[in-house]
Amino acid sequence: MNPKIKIMSLKKASAWRNDLRQSGKRLVITNGCFDILHRGHAEYLSRARKCGDALLIAINSDASVRAIKGKSRPIVCENDRAYLLASLIYVDAVVIFNAPRCTDLFLALKPDIYVKGGDYNIDNIDREEKAALLSVGAKIKFIKFIPGLSTTEILRKITS
Repeated sequence: MNPKIKIMSLKKASAWRNDLRQSGKRLVITNGCFDILHRGHAEYLSRARKCGDALLIAINSDASVRAIKGKSRPIVCENDRAYLLASLIYVDAVVIFNAPRCTDLFLALKPDIYVKGGDYNIDNIDREEKAALLSVGAKIKFIKFIPGLSTTEILRKITS
């Protein structure tokens, strides 16, 4: 399968989501920068996919990553990050978002389950996103962070 077909606009993802819902399938959504794809990401996404029937990843656009991480990031452009993620067997869809938060995406797609890495918890995820998720009835789950497997660690090794 060509990974490009898994990269969707929000409009296309909404139609795809409706098909999932009509089939009784549970949608898992996670989001992030996924700047330098590494084993930590792969293990996290594999575990996230096991939480439901389909996994959609919302990735920050290049402009959004710069706003969060600084002007030296992203290292890998949004289209390449999306393609790499879409290439993973346990990823069903990828949407690039340009907003500072995923609130509108959550409201549009109404995930059954939202997954975030273990460096987050119910108290420190964004309040606006949390409210949107709860308003659509999404369960919020956290997957343990794998120590030493992070983009920050990789960049530290490269620059030292």
